[in-house]
Amino acid sequence: MHNKLTWKENMYIGSMLFGLFFGAGNLIFPIHLGQASGPNVILANIGFLVTAIGLPFLGVIAAGFSQKKDIFAISMKVNRHYAYIFTITLYLVIGPIYALPRLASTSFEVGLSPFISQSLYKPFLFIFSLLFFILTWVFSRNTAKILEYIGKILNPIFVFLLSIILTLSFLQPMGTITSGSISNEYKQTPFFKGFVDGYNTLDALAALAFGMIIVKTIKDMGISEPLNITRETIKSGAISMVLMALIYSLLAIIGSMSLGEFEPHENGGITLTLIIKYYIGEYGMIFLAVIITIACLKTAIGLNASFSETFSNLFPKFNYIFFTTLSCIVSFLISNVGLTYIIKISTPILLLLYPLAIVLILLEIINFKFFCSKIVYNSTILFTLLAAVIDAIKHCPPFISDTNLFESITSVFEKYIPLSSIGMGWIPLSIIGFIFGVILRKMLNTYNYR
Repeated sequence: MHNKLTWKENMYIGSMLFGLFFGAGNLIFPIHLGQASGPNVILANIGFLVTAIGLPFLGVIAAGFSQKKDIFAISMKVNRHYAYIFTITLYLVIGPIYALPRLASTSFEVGLSPFISQSLYKPFLFIFSLLFFILTWVFSRNTAKILEYIGKILNPIFVFLLSIILTLSFLQPMGTITSGSISNEYKQTPFFKGFVDGYNTLDALAALAFGMIIVKTIKDMGISEPLNITRETIKSGAISMVLMALIYSLLAIIGSMSLGEFEPHENGGITLTLIIKYYIGEYGMIFLAVIITIACLKTAIGLNASFSETFSNLFPKFNYIFFTTLSCIVSFLISNVGLTYIIKISTPILLLLYPLAIVLILLEIINFKFFCSKIVYNSTILFTLLAAVIDAIKHCPPFISDTNLFESITSVFEKYIPLSSIGMGWIPLSIIGFIFGVILRKMLNTYNYR
């Protein structure tokens, strides 16, 4: 046992955390943001970094503060029923229902589909996703090996390959960030649009899950005192987040500069393909396929391990290997639906879960310092849930969102709740819920809940 990690050990853990977070979506979303925001890329990128970097870092810190073994233990501070519903829903979304299938679909769509004719698309997607999840299953069977697989092998390879593209893009820029046009959605509120765009990375949702892996890894390396675990968690998390912030910003700027050569495209995957072909030629497609596949595989390993670990704790009749296998099978089946459909159904779910995850992270940090009570947790989550449900329904299919009843509710909500028109109505309501809970606690003389 010892009190602190070496600089090298922190770097390894930071590399692992970066590898867990940084999948293919983390490559294509900032590039698309850069293209869409044009000259407003700086403000849009700052907003993007708040949700894509700031919130995940807070999630990692919350994991270090709480010393809990999983998200269920943290969300139990609301109540047991909420803990089950929130934890199961969150892990299904960052696991086999959405994030894991998206990783396989994205790596195939961006990396390999350009080589394949439309008639062979589905058979090759089937074969690729099968191999992808076999590898995911093999690597995620042993959680003790994740640091070695991701932190010491896959992530350094990925960063090296990506650095080649970043270097070429700035040595031979395609344009300047002021040369392109700005899409309508980024003209008025680029910061808030970038903020919401950061939801797409799923990193704030995954932060608590990955934070638990970091805490476990640090404990396995001989750190036992809670304060020392928290300190080493923050240090390793900071290393990861600084690297992610740097790469996100460079990718967003490259996306903006690409307007000097290319028209804006509907997603960053297309733009990334064109950028790599511009600098490396046709062989760049092979290069891209390798980068995307490694990026997705390392994140899939972490998500699959987190899902399986949590579900084996929630449902102890089934062991870790059972859930690892089940997760890979379900993810494989859903990934063959196709990337476009997977992304299409995700928006309402993300708008529902993200505010709840953000508030839980912030409450956990405040709870560590100021000892929030159970009443404060319940009140804050309840008010947040109200806004999150309304924002989620607004992005549901028209047969739900366009009903007279819901349009009336939305109209009242947007009229009286600040920021609700841009999907941020949960912020003022969360603050109201928190203040109400604190006042109620004082009135009832409720003692702290930990």
